[in-house]
Amino acid sequence: MLWAGGSGDRIDIGSREVVDRWHAAPMNHAEVLLIGGRAGVGKTTVGWEVSALLRSEAVAHAIIDGDFMGQVHPAPKGDPHRAEITESNLTAVWANFAQRGYRRLIYTNTMSVLPEMTGMFERAMGAGVEIIRVLLTASDETAHERLVGRELGSELAQELGASARKARLLDRRAPAETVRVATDGRLVVDIAREVVAATGWGTTRDGGIRAINSQAHLPVDSSQ
Repeated sequence: MLWAGGSGDRIDIGSREVVDRWHAAPMNHAEVLLIGGRAGVGKTTVGWEVSALLRSEAVAHAIIDGDFMGQVHPAPKGDPHRAEITESNLTAVWANFAQRGYRRLIYTNTMSVLPEMTGMFERAMGAGVEIIRVLLTASDETAHERLVGRELGSELAQELGASARKARLLDRRAPAETVRVATDGRLVVDIAREVVAATGWGTTRDGGIRAINSQAHLPVDSSQ
């Protein structure tokens, strides 16, 4: 058995009852939650906490870290920015999820919320895909602290510079409907709850969503 939830309120997320609930609600289109933001803002950490909250409510979904969709070296011939291989991999992975009945996707990637990324998701997931954009934000000081704690190799200076540059770009160019969520000094579960609220995917009777670990803070080594 695979359990989700606290010790006093757990569900077996592998049970036939829960699987049936996951696939019971008809959905004729796909939905994708895009979680973007600068390096060090905590996209991967928040994405997994969002997934944990949705699992606690038996909300069917899949999760992809977009960085891995194009993580090859050197870049493929004719694809210097790895955009084509990223889209090809996303299309293939989503097809596997969709074939098994999944219709909701959490996708984390720095620039995913920008308008020029829309076409990739429409081609990979269908022209009618509903896109929900969330931009996580953090101050330069917060991002610096997290990156210093995370980047123990040779790329710290590069990451610090890129993080600041992309933060400015994202602030200028994210579409107006993008939900902006500050992460400075906040519990990761509170950030995730705000993100889930933007989707409307899973709520409890009191209008909130149950936390797996209400005391978890966003770690200083949070993902890009």
